[in-house]
Amino acid sequence: MNFNITSSKLKDIKSDLEIIIVIDKNLQHKTVKDKKLLKKAGFTGSQDELCHLIGKKRLYVGAENLKSAAIRAAVATAMRSLTGKKAYKTVKIAAYVSHPRCSASIRAIAEGAILGSYTYTEYKSKKLKSPVKTLELSLEGYEAHEITMEVAARAVHNGEIAAEATNYTRNIVNTPPDDFYPESMAKKAKKLAKELGLGCDILNPKALKKEKMHTLLAVARASRHDPCVIHLSHKPKHAKKVITLVGKGLTYDSGGLSLKPGDYMVTMKADKSGASAVIGIMKAIAEMNLPIEVHGFLGMVENMIGGDAYKPDDVLTAKNGKTIEVRNTDAEGRLVLADVLCYAQQEVKADYIFDLATLTGACVVGVGHYTSGIMGFSDEVKALVGRQAKISGELATALDFNPYLAKTIKSDIADLCNISNTRYGGAVTAGLFLSEFIDKDHKEKWAHIDIAGPAFVEHVWGENPSGASGAGVRMVLRLLESLAREQAAH
Repeated sequence: MNFNITSSKLKDIKSDLEIIIVIDKNLQHKTVKDKKLLKKAGFTGSQDELCHLIGKKRLYVGAENLKSAAIRAAVATAMRSLTGKKAYKTVKIAAYVSHPRCSASIRAIAEGAILGSYTYTEYKSKKLKSPVKTLELSLEGYEAHEITMEVAARAVHNGEIAAEATNYTRNIVNTPPDDFYPESMAKKAKKLAKELGLGCDILNPKALKKEKMHTLLAVARASRHDPCVIHLSHKPKHAKKVITLVGKGLTYDSGGLSLKPGDYMVTMKADKSGASAVIGIMKAIAEMNLPIEVHGFLGMVENMIGGDAYKPDDVLTAKNGKTIEVRNTDAEGRLVLADVLCYAQQEVKADYIFDLATLTGACVVGVGHYTSGIMGFSDEVKALVGRQAKISGELATALDFNPYLAKTIKSDIADLCNISNTRYGGAVTAGLFLSEFIDKDHKEKWAHIDIAGPAFVEHVWGENPSGASGAGVRMVLRLLESLAREQAAH
């Protein structure tokens, strides 16, 4: 999609369709040109409500306010409604700016347009796609707030990168497991590194064994696909901040010998969402050329059953020497992350370390399908992630550790157990398990982000389609952008 930013009045711009956002149900605003028709159609202007006046070549959509989250979802909803309608190649829209010189909603329009146009049609015989080729963005705004062409262009550019990276992630997550396995991600990482100048190092099983990553190797043992750990790096000159990202990449999770029920196995292709988000973030930061050093570590494994599968009652030794009693082979993601976190800290001494994972169904039970859980020892770091999640339009909330739940992952025969001895607080106990693999130098610099809820939802919500959402990409990208600005200020 091409974005054309113009100072021309909307009435002077030729297009196939105009999208008009009705803010806070204000049908009396000067931008609403069809008040009587809208009233007759029963349109109220509530969030994401649509009214397409075909004869007038206008598409109305509601937004509850001028904040970027509402604008992004409204634009995405409008664009999604055009899928498969070939008549609409050029669309125009006004700038919806809430404050003077504030570009957040401009970026939200660009993100919403791209995110809402997304379709996953790889396996469809009839491929319905968005017809929109050009979006004309007029700086004639909803309110008389001034915004320069330069500021608007930068906002649109960054919005494009963020949304395209999110869609890139969605495509990976949506790909079925027989067509996407650890080697597939390795090939994708190599290609991305070559295109964007990223560093790329891939550890094969022999290297993983040498690095004593025995818990990861145990999870992978019954699969016909070899595991790998991928290290992507963005290292600009004179970078003063170093960030590490770690992603859980279970390309499929059957549950292992603790086999999942059949209906719980459906959508388990989405268990690679954490690693998929990390590679999407690395793509975006390279394209933005952020002036901070960022390392992405992807733990790529398939958890299957077979004669060589690891078993409940096994005791495994992680890279940092801690022993783990296995009581459930479906609690495999934390075993993979245990070794990858240790390896990442060995390779990079970071100012911050963030891991992303579809780690627990308990997080979905606790906070719902749409919200990520943020865990860690530092309230400051958790708050930092939460603030940037809100700015990005993603939903996230802190889940606090406590010493009583920490006791529930202790084992009588090993240092730790891979599941808690209580059915309650499972998202937190999983985070506490991971904390055992964070060294003392990174303890106050680490946050675990459980994206199990929003990563894959089987219905449309806001700017997200049914299926993969690309959860974590925009949240962490905004976080990295804020750290880059902080570095520049000093």
